[in-house]
Amino acid sequence: MELDERPDDGGTRLRAGLAAALKDAIRARDTIAASALRTTLSAIANAEAVGTETHAPAVVGSPHFAGATAGLGAAEVARRQLTAADVDAIVRAEIAEREQAAGQYAANGRSSEAERLQTEAGILTAVIAAVDQR
Repeated sequence: MELDERPDDGGTRLRAGLAAALKDAIRARDTIAASALRTTLSAIANAEAVGTETHAPAVVGSPHFAGATAGLGAAEVARRQLTAADVDAIVRAEIAEREQAAGQYAANGRSSEAERLQTEAGILTAVIAAVDQR
């Protein structure tokens, strides 16, 4: 797994580490790792999404559709820029969620589900450790 050598701006090193680990997991047909990594990358992407309340509604109307905007890209809004700390916090929250759910599954006698979640948390922890070593 090769990681970017540039200084970290907006969590790109951690994001690149997750993407590289996902690529490796898919190649190895490791469904547990691929699932954990995809979910975590999706959580990061969701955090970048702009909420509907953060931008003003379009004022340019269309004669065919109410509230529509005219022109190429007229309705586009820039995504939020996450810091490296934001991305790290998201990944650590994903790990914590899995560990908490694993504990609940284990307490209810569902050891196979608990083991799967612990494995996913371990995979994410390993990616963070690999990125931190660089």
